[in-house]
Amino acid sequence: MKQRTRTYLAAGMAAVITGAALPVAYGAGKDGTVQEDLGEVVVTATRSAKRDLEVPAATRVISAQEIRESGARNAAEALSEMDSTAYSAFGQNGAAMGTMSNDVVIRGIDNGTLILVNGNPVSWRGKYDLSAIPAGSIERIEVVKGGGSVLYGSEAMAGVINIITKKKADNQVMAGIGNSGQYQYHVNAGDDRLAVTYDFSQWKHGVEVSRTPSSPLLIDTKTVLHDVKKQSAGLSWQLTPNLGFLYQYLNTDATYDRWVTQARAGLAAEPGDLYNSRHYTKERHITQLNYKDKDWKGSFYFNSGTVESEGPTNFNTKTGKPAEASANRYNTREKNITYGLDIQRRWKQNPKDTWIGGMSLQREQMDKLYAVSTKTAAKYTRNNWAAFAQYEHAFDAKNSMTAGARETWTSGAWKDQNYHNFSMSGQWLHRMGEAGNLYASVAQSFIMPYFAQMYGASSAAVPNPDLKPQKGVNYEIGWKKKRAAHSWKAALFHMDITDNISASWESKKSQYEYSNEDFRNTGLELALDIKGVSPWSWHWGMTVQNPESKSTKKGYWDRKYGRLQLTGGVGFHQGKWTSRLDASFLAKRVQTPTAAHSFDAKPYLLTRWNTIFQPDERNEFSLTINNMLDRHDVISHGVSTYYTAPASFLFSYAYKF
Repeated sequence: MKQRTRTYLAAGMAAVITGAALPVAYGAGKDGTVQEDLGEVVVTATRSAKRDLEVPAATRVISAQEIRESGARNAAEALSEMDSTAYSAFGQNGAAMGTMSNDVVIRGIDNGTLILVNGNPVSWRGKYDLSAIPAGSIERIEVVKGGGSVLYGSEAMAGVINIITKKKADNQVMAGIGNSGQYQYHVNAGDDRLAVTYDFSQWKHGVEVSRTPSSPLLIDTKTVLHDVKKQSAGLSWQLTPNLGFLYQYLNTDATYDRWVTQARAGLAAEPGDLYNSRHYTKERHITQLNYKDKDWKGSFYFNSGTVESEGPTNFNTKTGKPAEASANRYNTREKNITYGLDIQRRWKQNPKDTWIGGMSLQREQMDKLYAVSTKTAAKYTRNNWAAFAQYEHAFDAKNSMTAGARETWTSGAWKDQNYHNFSMSGQWLHRMGEAGNLYASVAQSFIMPYFAQMYGASSAAVPNPDLKPQKGVNYEIGWKKKRAAHSWKAALFHMDITDNISASWESKKSQYEYSNEDFRNTGLELALDIKGVSPWSWHWGMTVQNPESKSTKKGYWDRKYGRLQLTGGVGFHQGKWTSRLDASFLAKRVQTPTAAHSFDAKPYLLTRWNTIFQPDERNEFSLTINNMLDRHDVISHGVSTYYTAPASFLFSYAYKF
């Protein structure tokens, strides 16, 4: 049945954010017919429970079952093949170089993804390491694309990723072994109220991850990564039906050795010499207390993280001569702490009108700890305050609008360098029966400057206390449709960002400089999911976009990331066997230096194939193969070149008790 609709970009406000999602029953009925799937329930898209088809935003929910079937070992791998997402890493097992962590870039914005765990922020000065969160502790991952600052504040420029952890115990142990010295162990034990988890993974043997072309000294180097270790431990305790407690400990470390491969005649360095070595460690603690009833939601969170890098520097970067003993030792240490409250109240005024109001407070602290390369210790703090409100009105059974606003301000900053921001957003939703919708959305978002950008985090980072808050607007028109086993989604978007905060590497000075630049992107996203047609399931996605930035150093619009992304997945389940293949192809891509024109880069193709054999309800065997075509793809997007890990496999056994 054809329907004519008119869509309007509402000028009010309302946040489109991810939230908790609960599966709605679907699949094949007893008579063999396919039952209608009306979609997941997205709780915090408007901070209230709504079916996906009632949410005016581009959404994606990845369930624990999907993560298990895909073979992803952590949150980063679970998101690596997602639509409209560019993935970057610094080596195998999701290794991260200190504060340079693995990024999930949504719609081409480097720093615009807000990471939440159970609805609470966990980023530290805009950094995060999703590879440190093991897949075994995840109940589901919820993603909403587009500006989301109205309800959740700073950083939600391109979207929100909300990782929901398991509240109940799986009661299982798992052990895995693979090539290149890979090991993984996982245990989850408890009952319906108390769950304890532990996870350990390692990639021991060295793999070349980067090649550095000739420097001004005409020295070529290669970087070998080895002894990548990640471990986590967690406790989830449901104190009452409405009150839950969570604690997670995360620890990662990795060693990067940089070797000379070629040197100009006359230099002290020779091929085979160790140019420098860096051992990076990160230790993080996440603590949460979450409350929820019919009308109220509240949470208290406390996050802390310490990162350290250390190792020898064997050659002077300016002369190429052996480094003096006093300059040979490199060592930096940094600690970040964030804690705060988030409270909201929901009022159902009448069947057509609903109000939500709330406030949040976050205390932010960065400590530059004394170390060999950081002679002067320093501490910076800031209070982040916010009040938000949202109003939803149903005009009739088919049409509704949502509007809201957020005021954010800071206090107590060093030298009184405080900021404030007022953001609005609005959506219009037109329902096309029970299984489809059309929507339009306009959302403002912002990102406050971080301490590391304003005051510097190391000797290589030049502080800029005059940075402005980053502001942007996301315009989006979308369509969703479900019919039997098929689910279609389409979104047309345009993003404009002013004063986007970026870091530029000055090679002559060997340091980073922070500045404001502009960003824009226009794109089209298409996706199709087919589930419930036993024994197969399918996913297809395509994104066509054109992310560009303009900085004061360049003075022109320069391309970023890639213009075309194709994603796909096919799953098979029959009897005791389950198998799934996922892939992401990023084409027409570029690598973008901070002070030079972007240059063409080869497409990357990320692949993962996982097969599970479950002889009975207690035992399970699985084989996961990553980069099954053994491609030597570049998965970095700036001037540096980092490669995907070679083809690898992990064979695992799990026992449920």
